[in-house]
Amino acid sequence: MKKTILTYLFVGSLTCLGLNSCTNDLELTPVSNYSDEIYWKTADQFDAFVVGLHSRFRTHERNFLLLGELRAGLFGNDPGTTASFTGEASQGLERMWLHNLDMDNSGVSNFGGLYDQINQLNLMINKLNSTNVLTEGTKNYYLGMAHGMRAFYYFQLYRTWGDVVIQTEAIDKIEVSNLAKAASPAAEVIALIKSDVDQSVSAFGTDYSIKQERSFWSKSASLMLKAEVYLWSAHREGGKPDATIAKNALTDIKSNLPLALQTDFNSVNDVKSKGNNEMIFVLRHKLNEATLGFITDFVPNANILVNFSDSLAKRQFSVTQDNYGGLLRIPTRIRTYRNYHDLDTRKNTSIQAAYSKDNTGNYKIAGCFLKKYQGEQNAGSRAYTNDYPIYRYADLLLLLAEAKVILGESPKEEINLVRNRAFGTHYTESVFGYPNQSVDKNPNEAILQERKFEFLGEGKYWYDLRRFGNQYVFSHTDLSAQEAYKLLWPIDRASLTNNRALKQTVGYPEF
Repeated sequence: MKKTILTYLFVGSLTCLGLNSCTNDLELTPVSNYSDEIYWKTADQFDAFVVGLHSRFRTHERNFLLLGELRAGLFGNDPGTTASFTGEASQGLERMWLHNLDMDNSGVSNFGGLYDQINQLNLMINKLNSTNVLTEGTKNYYLGMAHGMRAFYYFQLYRTWGDVVIQTEAIDKIEVSNLAKAASPAAEVIALIKSDVDQSVSAFGTDYSIKQERSFWSKSASLMLKAEVYLWSAHREGGKPDATIAKNALTDIKSNLPLALQTDFNSVNDVKSKGNNEMIFVLRHKLNEATLGFITDFVPNANILVNFSDSLAKRQFSVTQDNYGGLLRIPTRIRTYRNYHDLDTRKNTSIQAAYSKDNTGNYKIAGCFLKKYQGEQNAGSRAYTNDYPIYRYADLLLLLAEAKVILGESPKEEINLVRNRAFGTHYTESVFGYPNQSVDKNPNEAILQERKFEFLGEGKYWYDLRRFGNQYVFSHTDLSAQEAYKLLWPIDRASLTNNRALKQTVGYPEF
């Protein structure tokens, strides 16, 4: 069967992307509907395909955030309300934070579109294993990328739906609804993920380089994924042996990649500090090329926001300065904002609180929204050109702390590095350092708290709770143990209709 290659290229100055070679012919593509007869013949074509893989990766950032955080109790309407503080309705998105999903309101449909990307990676792996047009070093680097990215996609599927279809061979056109193939047990899926991660790390060999200012998948990205995967199993049946594997993966990165926390939390995701040495793997955005695809649901419309005030700045919001351009479908909960210590710089860097002001000049908090991604001003409008972090050094530190706790070691060093940065000049170890906060009585809770504060809006906290164990989900979200089946997501009706070999996630009404 003649296979069709579907991919997209960055344009203009990003076309070459620092790869081995490039030509002017790539400048204004897109590449699409190329058959095997005319593709895979040159190194340039492999390079272009790799660019396309990363471009397509970026298109899923909204689903990464929805799947990884929207059910974690951090976002949503505040108790007693059915809309945001600005009056904008959630329009069905509330089903995620209310844990009220079903096959007709599945939150994310068609498995997030990830199978299309998996098929592209299957094709890439197949062609890499049979090509003779690449140097051995380039071939292995690309194999490391492809196996690592495929493992990442499958880890998203595994943590969200459990049993999912395994497809490792490229087919002409992949739609999960047209696979007519039954899902494999979750145990087989995690085994595939671990195998892919190991193949990725092996293929990269001793090459720890990261291309394109940390926006290309690398060996360190695969090692971060490996740590996540093995910590997941360490909290279950894997115990200390799997925690040791995770710790070794993280230590490997520290030993071979120059990394450091940004001194100021505000500069971590700032558009002026792209590619900084805290980042390990990011989804790149650039003015006139691509902007954050999810942000408009997390920020309000300026014309409504002007009715409220910023109490810290002692000013009323304005259209020119606060031109967020959104429709606040997914507000940040007031409780989330209040959970931070007032001296924690992450509080007002990640979240914007809005206040009503009475006739006597007193402020009363009305609501909150995500502030972490401020973007940049461009010709009177705001462009959300912040990079979206998938892995960064603070994540490495807290995963390492997690591994140490499982191994009976102290997580003090890693936790305190993160807290020190968070509190800045206000940091006093005897007050804010581990193990001196009340939450530190349970080191797991201490780590989870730091991850919640550090990674708000980065699609991690729901997965963090799930990784630590079901009891943490039930104690930190509105989901109860009586509805434990809802830890996994339902499959949408269209997928079940078109692929009759699929079965609905156990616990939800059968199709």
